[in-house]
Amino acid sequence: MNRIIIFLIIPFMLSSCGGRTKSENQKSNDMTTDITSQYGYNRDFLKKHVGIIELKKNNSAIVLIPGWQGRVMTSTSEGENGFSFGWINHELVSSGVIQPHFNAFGGEERLWLGPEGGQFSVYFKKGDDFVYDNWQVPSFLDTDPFEIINQTDTSALFACDVETVNYSGTPLKFRLEREVVLLTGESIRKQTGINPDGINIVAYRSDNSITNKGTNEWLRETGQLSLWMLGMFIPSPSVVVVIPFNPGDEKVMGPPVNDNYFGKIAADRLKVDGEHIFFRCDGKSRGKIGLPPLRSKGIMGSFDSANNILTLLICSQPQGVTGYVNSAWQLQEDPFSGDALNSYNDGPLEDGSQMGPFYELEASSPAAALKPGEKLSHVQYTVHITGDRSLLDKVSAKMLGVSVLEIENAFR
Repeated sequence: MNRIIIFLIIPFMLSSCGGRTKSENQKSNDMTTDITSQYGYNRDFLKKHVGIIELKKNNSAIVLIPGWQGRVMTSTSEGENGFSFGWINHELVSSGVIQPHFNAFGGEERLWLGPEGGQFSVYFKKGDDFVYDNWQVPSFLDTDPFEIINQTDTSALFACDVETVNYSGTPLKFRLEREVVLLTGESIRKQTGINPDGINIVAYRSDNSITNKGTNEWLRETGQLSLWMLGMFIPSPSVVVVIPFNPGDEKVMGPPVNDNYFGKIAADRLKVDGEHIFFRCDGKSRGKIGLPPLRSKGIMGSFDSANNILTLLICSQPQGVTGYVNSAWQLQEDPFSGDALNSYNDGPLEDGSQMGPFYELEASSPAAALKPGEKLSHVQYTVHITGDRSLLDKVSAKMLGVSVLEIENAFR
C-alpha cells in the first residue's frame, strides 16, 4: 500500500476554534483589501472571457475551465469575498491573443505530461535543438478544450483523446481523463486527515489518468510519458515552500534536493534543515527545486504568513518506484532519473521580461509503462486553509512536520 494512502486514512483530530483573535481578524481583512485578490471578482472576470464551471458548497468553491483542459483556475475557503488562491494572468486572459510556445493563463492545478525535454519529449520535434525557440507546448495541453463527460454541483469529469509523436519518432495514441471533486465536511476528514471544524478550508481531489489507446506497448527504449500536475500560486516575500523528505544515504536515495534546473539557488532562498527543505517563493528570482522519488513523502506545502494561508499538496506516490521521467532540455544518458516533486519560483529572465510572477507546486506520476489498453492514474489533493493560527499550527505540524511559525522564520 502506498505510504501516502496509509497516512491519509489516519484521522487528524483538531479542537474546534472559539473565534479569531484581533490580529487574525486583521489578517483576514488585509487579504481582501485588493479586489483583484477576491474570489468573486476573479470568477466573474474569467466568466467574461471563457466558459467556466464552478463547484461550490457553502463557503468553499473552485473554478474550472473546460477550454483549458479542465484546470482549476482558482479557489476560495471564505466565499465571494474570500482570498482567490490561484494565480491568474489577467492581462493575457483578457487580451484574447494566443501566444506562441505556451499560453500562461495561470491556474492552481493544470495537467501536463512529462518529459518536457530529452529524446522522449512531446514538446520538441525530432532533430530540433533544445532551445526556447523550438519549444512548443502541445495544443492538447495548452489551448484545446477537454470534453465534459459528467458534471455535478461538486464534481466534473473531463476527457481528451490524443495522437502525437515524441522526439524519437515514436507514435503515441492515448486518452487523458481528469475528474475534479470538491471535498466537503466529513469527506475532508476522511480523505485528507484534516478536521475542518473551526478553520476556513477548501479542499479538492483530482483523479488524473492516461490510457494507452495504441497498438504498441510503451517501452523505456522508445519512450514513456508521465502525468505531471502543476499549480500556479501568488508569490510574496512572506511565502515559503516547505517539503519534508525521507532521510537516508545519498548514494542510494539521491540528494535531499536537486536545484540544478536553472542554476544553483542562493542560501538565502533555499535551506535544508533536518528533514525539511525550505524555499523562498517571492516571484523575484527564477529557480526550481526537485525531490528524487525515494526522498519524497508525497506531500509538500507553503505558508503565506502575511495573509495567513497554509496550502498543502498531497499526492498518491507508489512506494519504492524510481522510474520518473527526466525533463532536462538535452539528450539524456538516463531519461528515467527525474524527480517526483518540484517547486518553482518565477523571476525575471536575462532580458528583464517575466512570465509571472507566480510560484508553483508540482507533482508527477512515475513513467507510464503501459501495454495497449492499460491505464496509469495519479491522484492528488490540494488544500488551502486560513483561520486561527493555533489550528493552522496543528495542521502544519501533523501534515508537514513543522509549525507555521517555523516556516515563517525559516529565513529570518
